[in-house]
Amino acid sequence: MSLTIYNTQTRQKEAFTPTVPGEVKMYCCGVTVYDDCHLGHARSYIVWDTVRRYLLWRGYKVRYVQNFTDIDDKILNRAKERGSTMSEVSEQYIDAYFRDLRQLNVKDADAYPRVTEHIEEICDLIQTLIDKTIAYPANGDVYYSVQAFPSYGKLSGRTQDQMQSGASGRVSAEDSKKRHPFDFALWKGAKPGEPAWDSPWGKGRPGWHIECSAMIRSSFGDTIDIHGGGGDLVFPHHENEIAQSEGATGKPLAKYWTHNGMVRVNGEKMSKSLGNFTTIREMLDRIDPMVVRLFVLQAQYRKPLDFTDDAIASAENGWTTLKDGLLFGNQFGEKLGWSDDSDLNSQQLTPLEDAIEKFQTAMDDDFNTPGGLAVVFELAKELRRVGNILVHGGDLDVAVEHLQRQWQTLVELAAILGLEAEPETTEPVGGMSDEEILDLIAQRQAARKAKNFAEADRIRDELNAQRISLIDKPGETTFVRS
Repeated sequence: MSLTIYNTQTRQKEAFTPTVPGEVKMYCCGVTVYDDCHLGHARSYIVWDTVRRYLLWRGYKVRYVQNFTDIDDKILNRAKERGSTMSEVSEQYIDAYFRDLRQLNVKDADAYPRVTEHIEEICDLIQTLIDKTIAYPANGDVYYSVQAFPSYGKLSGRTQDQMQSGASGRVSAEDSKKRHPFDFALWKGAKPGEPAWDSPWGKGRPGWHIECSAMIRSSFGDTIDIHGGGGDLVFPHHENEIAQSEGATGKPLAKYWTHNGMVRVNGEKMSKSLGNFTTIREMLDRIDPMVVRLFVLQAQYRKPLDFTDDAIASAENGWTTLKDGLLFGNQFGEKLGWSDDSDLNSQQLTPLEDAIEKFQTAMDDDFNTPGGLAVVFELAKELRRVGNILVHGGDLDVAVEHLQRQWQTLVELAAILGLEAEPETTEPVGGMSDEEILDLIAQRQAARKAKNFAEADRIRDELNAQRISLIDKPGETTFVRS
């Protein structure tokens, strides 16, 4: 089986062949650190984290880099609002990024370059473009000449008639300084009272697009394998990255351009003006992080994702099933004669080949996480079924060794998707000791004997609320903590 990836530039799936066999150079555009991350960021970084995890599982050596944009008008404006500094605002929201994304089980990148740490490399790249007459200085600013790069538009598919001026996006441009309306800023001259850095063209700061081109070159060299990002970055950001990097080197910037779809809320674009803007922090106050991750992965990554109450409720139900399966070994391993919990994963048996093959077939098809999840849920549902048999004292209809292989296969495949469950605390659930539970069971038995079924049901409900299930057998009642 071979892995195929949808390439935005060619608009088709292509067999994945990295530039260096067995190694993957992967870059994803990071956040501009002026506010808390939102649901759109959650989707994007869960997607690329999963891609990275899968590539590692497939045996590739992966170097994954994700930047922080810590120079930007929005950061400066936030600093002015607070009477603070750009660096203080940036540090606050870099810390917030790690707080939020780590809760979603997104692994840290191998490196997080910052724009402020790469001013020299940015200036060197701009100078290269000037030397090649692809860029030009203009009264303290420097602009990229779009007409000097004939293939401009090849990523987005836009013609020049469809493009709009002001493509520099995050830095205001004075059209009078430009040779052509489509030209975009590489360097902006300093404004009074704003942070600025020295350059051959005077004090100033870089434009948004040149930053990623320089940081990719500094981290990897001229060409990477996978460049990821949200679909809103195709134009102008990634289009301009290509123009800058390939204009300077004459080599492809990335072999595969990959983009995740946008997030909608109840069918509408997420925006503060519509009152449907949700930060990760707000979302995790009411939704389990694994539910959010499962919700994201249930959709094909290139398609839009609609955040609704019904969709989250469905993901919550799905996570309950999956969590039960993931904790099967911890709950029943000892009863089935497996080793103690601490050694369960060390006694690795051969995984179920059929499940592994189905999972890989799905994920090899452009990281088809819905297909991968279908395999994971099939394993989890079967383990949950067997768990119910064990809870109620029934006879097993599956070999014990097969169950262990099934559970370990589930844990392995779910971890590739970043879906992991921790066993409940060993402390008595709800603070109730075994003696207290047995006392309530005795009270319930007395109530049933007296035909006070309402009281018996109340006691059962009280224990259920503490996640304690009663098992009625002829002549006795036992219990399990779930």
